[in-house]
Amino acid sequence: MKATSNNVMKGIFWSAVASAVWGISGTTVQFISQNQNLPSDWYLSIRTMGAGVILLIISLFMYGKKTFGVFSSWKTFGHLLAYAIFGLMANLLTFYISIQKGNASATTILQYLSPLFIVLGGIFIKKQRPLSTDMIAFVVALVGVILAITKGDFTQMSIPMDSLLWGIGSGITAAFYVVLPKPIAKDHPPIVILGWGTFIAGVLFNAYRPVWVDPPVITGGVVLSISTVILLGTIIPFGLLLYSSRFAPSDVISIMDALQPATTAVLSVIFLGLGMNWVEVVGIVLVIVAIYILQRGRKNMEQVGYREEDF
Repeated sequence: MKATSNNVMKGIFWSAVASAVWGISGTTVQFISQNQNLPSDWYLSIRTMGAGVILLIISLFMYGKKTFGVFSSWKTFGHLLAYAIFGLMANLLTFYISIQKGNASATTILQYLSPLFIVLGGIFIKKQRPLSTDMIAFVVALVGVILAITKGDFTQMSIPMDSLLWGIGSGITAAFYVVLPKPIAKDHPPIVILGWGTFIAGVLFNAYRPVWVDPPVITGGVVLSISTVILLGTIIPFGLLLYSSRFAPSDVISIMDALQPATTAVLSVIFLGLGMNWVEVVGIVLVIVAIYILQRGRKNMEQVGYREEDF
């Protein structure tokens, strides 16, 4: 029992580090979008292509020929393409624009609502009956988001309306990011799916805006910032998450995702001068609590033997 407990604690620790690293990446994206004067399309092209190439190289070392298994059938490739376009591409684009027009803290909170959008999709698209915890989580999350984006002043928002809409889009596409690769996730390693998805997204971004055409002025700060986002926003946290899954169950690991918006909020205050009052802090906490309620409710449903198809 002691060894098992130690393993779970090890999994919790590394998943917490992964979420904190993602939070650092969100703050870095805000710095890039608002201070480096980089065209959004050029930034997305170089980020996705760079991360995709590195992930595929890692996949080749880890899995060899299995890296190309996703091209074994048109059906598998179709799922991969949908994941690359509607999951990865759409999420990166909406996340970046929302931060560029608002701030990383608010956008990260909105993206963190993705589990709620997954449940809502099941309710309205698959006509699944919601659990009582789903409804509680929805109300708590709604109150939390309202407090976070108004800071208690209900006559105005702390972020522009377009940033809010792009942020909601980021949450919806983050849900696509989770759902779309599921049909092929059982047959192919996660890092292979992520690597090819990111690479395909990079190719498509470059088809629209090649990185070598009219590039911005490349300074040391630009290189450092983009490298930080590629490493801290994709490669390092994903690797840590894979490692943590060897020690702790997925529901425990998913709860540690709460550190991402919290880390982004704290770093935005410290390094980017973002003002934050106690009402906004309460709002962030409520959103985190809502996702916890949602995840625990779904986990309890599985433990008592219900199936998703029954709803």
